Amino acid sequence: MGIFTMILTGLVLAALFSAIRILREYERGVVFMLGRFHKVKGPGLVLLIPGVQQMVRVDLRILVLDVPSQDLITRDNISVKVNAVIYFRVIDPERAIINVENYMEATGQLAQTTLRSVLGQHELDELLAERERLNQDIRNILDQQTDQWGIKVSNVEIKHVDINESMIRAIARQAEAERERRAKIIHAEGEQQAAEKLVQAARELSAEPGAMQLRYLQTLVEISSEKSSTIVFPLPGSMLQVLENIAARTKE
Repeated sequence: MGIFTMILTGLVLAALFSAIRILREYERGVVFMLGRFHKVKGPGLVLLIPGVQQMVRVDLRILVLDVPSQDLITRDNISVKVNAVIYFRVIDPERAIINVENYMEATGQLAQTTLRSVLGQHELDELLAERERLNQDIRNILDQQTDQWGIKVSNVEIKHVDINESMIRAIARQAEAERERRAKIIHAEGEQQAAEKLVQAARELSAEPGAMQLRYLQTLVEISSEKSSTIVFPLPGSMLQVLENIAARTKE
C-alpha cells in the first residue's frame, strides 16, 4: 500500500510539474488544445491540462538576423557580394506559430531573395552612395511580406559591398578622371572670370585717359624696383603723338 501511494504521489507531482509553465515578461505562450489553437497566454504563471494542452514559447524581443553574403549582378553588369543585418520582432505570436513552420528561417530566406532582387535593380554607384534609401526599400518589402506571419521588420542595414580588385582599380581610375575633369572646369571658369575682369578694367581705363597715364607710371615704378640692368618699356600712344607733332613742326 505504501509503494502504491508513493507511485501515485509521484505521478500526481509529475502531472502538476508538467502543467505549470512560467513565462518571462518578454515571452508569450501559444496554447493548443487537442491540436487546435486555444489562446495566447503570458507572461507569468500558466497552467496547462496535462495530455490535453500543449504550449509553444514565443520571444517578443527584437531579434537580429545576419544575412550571409549574396552574389548579385548590378544593373550596370558588375558582380558584387553584399551582406546585411535585419532587426525584427514578433507582434502576433498566433500567426508566427500557425502561419509559418519556422519564422526565423523563413524570414532569413526571404531576406536573401529580397536583397538580391532589390539591389540587382540598381547600379554600383547607387549601392555605394545611397545605402539609406536602399535599406528603406528592402525594409518596406520585407515588412509587407512578413506581415502575414505576425512579424514586424524594424530595420535593415547593408553591412558590406565587396568588389573584386580589378573593379576597385577601375573605380579609382574613374574617380581620378572625375577629379581631373572638375579641376579643368574650375580652371576654365577662373580664366573666364579673369578675362571678364580684364575687359571691364580695360573699359574703365579707356574711359579716363588720365587713369591710363597713372597706370602707366605705376607700372614704371614696379619695373624700376626690380633688380634688372636693362629695362625695355613701350611709350604710350599719346607721347608718340606729341613727338610726331613736334617733328612735323620742325620740318615746317
